[in-house]
Parts: sequence; C-alpha cells; structure tokens
Amino acid sequence: MSYDEVSDRDLVAVVTFLEMHARPQVEVPPSPLKLRRIEDPEPGAYRELFASIGSRWLWFSRLVMADGDLSAIIQDPKVELFSVEDEAGRAVGMLELDYRQPGECELSFVGVLPELSGQGHGRWLLAEAVDRAWRDGVRRVHVHTCTLDHPAALSAYRRAGFTPYKRAIERFPDPRLIGALPRDCAPQIPLLGTLA
Repeated sequence: MSYDEVSDRDLVAVVTFLEMHARPQVEVPPSPLKLRRIEDPEPGAYRELFASIGSRWLWFSRLVMADGDLSAIIQDPKVELFSVEDEAGRAVGMLELDYRQPGECELSFVGVLPELSGQGHGRWLLAEAVDRAWRDGVRRVHVHTCTLDHPAALSAYRRAGFTPYKRAIERFPDPRLIGALPRDCAPQIPLLGTLA
C-alpha cells in the first residue's frame, strides 16, 4: 500500500465505470414523481437544476463550462434532458441521456434532491433511466460513479443490471475553493484548502 500526497486545494475520487449490453428485466416501480422532457434547455436554468441536485456530491463539471460548450452538449438533438417533478410540478431531480455515440447511451446525470434520498425515488428514477435508454439501435448503456457520489450509487447501479468494467483515479481542484460551489457544500468531505 502507498499514499500519494494530495494538495489541500485538490480532491481525489475513485471512479467506477459500469455498462450493460442487454436490456435487463427490471420493472419500473410506481412513483408520485414524473419526468418532463426539457426542450431546448438554457445553460442558466440547467446549471441551477444541476447544482440543486449535485452540490451535495460536489457535482461541478457543468457549472464551470462556458455557455457555448454547455449548450453544445445539452442542446444537441442526441442528448435528452428530463426534469423530475413532484406532484406540485416542482423540479426535484434530473435525468440526462446521451446518445451521441452510435449504438450507445450514457446515463450522464441521474439524481434527485438530497432530501428525497432514501425514499425509493432514486430506484424509480434509475429504472426509468434504464428503460428509456434502451431503444432501437442501442447495444450498450453505460454510466460512471465515484466515491464522492451518494454512498448507495454504486450498489444501485449494480442492482439495476450494470456491471463494473473499469476503475480510475480522478484528481481535480476542490470546486468549493475555485468558486464553483459554496464552501458549505458536501460537509462530509473535509475542506482543507483556502481561497487564498
């Protein structure tokens, strides 16, 4: 075993890549939530939804992208973005499916607000994601998660039928120190560095 020192300004995560090559026999459980397709998403509204769902887990990649780069992804006709809505029509989650690679679908982002965790909503959303991902011409559905995500994420993907096939180490600047997220996000991950 060895230890590699990490700067106080950086974070490191173990990323697990998972895939499936056939539609699993999984039934979508009932839910009071529903999915609504977002047509022609705007970067500002997208970032707001993204941050509300992912800031607890330090999701920041889309927050630091230039508007043009983000728009090129989320407005691509081969990328489908859905808002998860509660019974009052309030956005409480998101699902992003990326079909830009021929024959493949990536579950780019799947999540609900942290306060909805542990209530079965994630299981419903993941089942919806897998069901929608498989369509004519798709031969592989894939996703990745990391050790900074919800602790149940990896096991949830495996229960949904995904098989891990690769791991990698990801090192990146702490998004709380570069101003991408507030300093009080993700209290479960110690903030060691300073803004100066």
